[in-house]
Amino acid sequence: MNYDVKDIGLAKEGRKRIEWADNDMPVLRQVRKKFEQEKPLQGCKMSACLHMTAETANLARTLKAGGADLLMCASNPLSTQDDVTASLVHDYGIAVHAIKGEDNETYYRHIKTAIEHAPVVTMDDGADLVSSILSDYPEIGKNILGSMEETTTGVIRLRAMERDGALKFPVIAVNDAVTKNFFDNRYGTGQSTLDGIIRATDVLLAGKTVVVVGYGWCGKGVAMRARGMGANVIVTEVDVVRALEAVMDGFQVMAMSQACTVGELFITVTGDIHVIRKEHFAKMKDGAMVANSGHFNVELDIDGLRDLAKEERKQVRNFVDQFILDDGRRINLLGEGRLINLAAAEGHPASVMDMSFATQALATDVVIKQAGKLEAKVHKVPREVENWVATLKLKSMGITIDELTQEQKTYLESWDMGT
Repeated sequence: MNYDVKDIGLAKEGRKRIEWADNDMPVLRQVRKKFEQEKPLQGCKMSACLHMTAETANLARTLKAGGADLLMCASNPLSTQDDVTASLVHDYGIAVHAIKGEDNETYYRHIKTAIEHAPVVTMDDGADLVSSILSDYPEIGKNILGSMEETTTGVIRLRAMERDGALKFPVIAVNDAVTKNFFDNRYGTGQSTLDGIIRATDVLLAGKTVVVVGYGWCGKGVAMRARGMGANVIVTEVDVVRALEAVMDGFQVMAMSQACTVGELFITVTGDIHVIRKEHFAKMKDGAMVANSGHFNVELDIDGLRDLAKEERKQVRNFVDQFILDDGRRINLLGEGRLINLAAAEGHPASVMDMSFATQALATDVVIKQAGKLEAKVHKVPREVENWVATLKLKSMGITIDELTQEQKTYLESWDMGT
């Protein structure tokens, strides 16, 4: 098999992690059972550029169960779990090209391998695979039936492609599904971001001044969890409605020009470039810690930080690089500015990814069944898919809900019944 992983000998430990995660992914197991029986992806060449974690491995198993000819690569140089990739190759017969800590050249070589697999369906975390195909391999793009995107950053890029007329095939924005955006981004990112920061630093959050940059679903989750651990939370925003929402939720809101002077820990979750810039680093307190939980490290102006520093100390602690400014102040960059929940920890809990990956797999089924019928634009996840995933999740938790009576249905559909 064509693969490139760190050490195939790590497979035994990787399989344990994959099976452990699978225990907490009951909805995806149901999808896998459905795929095994129906084989909706039979003979379909697929390439997936994703965070290579134990949870992702169970998505890969599901796609293979559906009949897909699957090749996978990493969507971020630091998000790969090497034992998991070894197990995917050794135990499950899935081609993987991903190594934790791979350099930029290797990263794009792996993406090239995924493209040369000649997929007709793709999956992305961040849209690097799709953008590479559209930019450099248009002949392969002509054969693609559709793609799935699971990150805010990726959806932003894809909508820009659509707006510029560059998107040549349909993409389903799995990230914007309620069962993904609302739960995964808020509860998954909220918990896993702080988990990564604590693992990297061993810091006590209680009493710390934490600046959360961005108050979308990810920012809401991070702010909520940080406050729950006793931090004093400040939110910075560019959207007036989100800023107002943060105020009404009880957080301090201020511009970064002010927050940078008082914050002790900074966490970016915006999907945009340089939301913490050189002029902000220049005003930070001694010992300030800076982390990113957006998909790409461009949220931080790392080159600007290097320009300010008279000295850069690599790995003063695992996943911590320290920059010494001219006056002796130290600024600590966590996880090389890459998404901290995967760089220094294990990413989202399996129970959260259960819904996201079930939706991801079912969206693939939609793309295959609707081949040739979907426009070359960014599409929402069909509501029936969302309802099916949410219903199964509630059932797995032993929760039942009410159903509308016929009288209630009639009332909601009428206009002539008043007080």
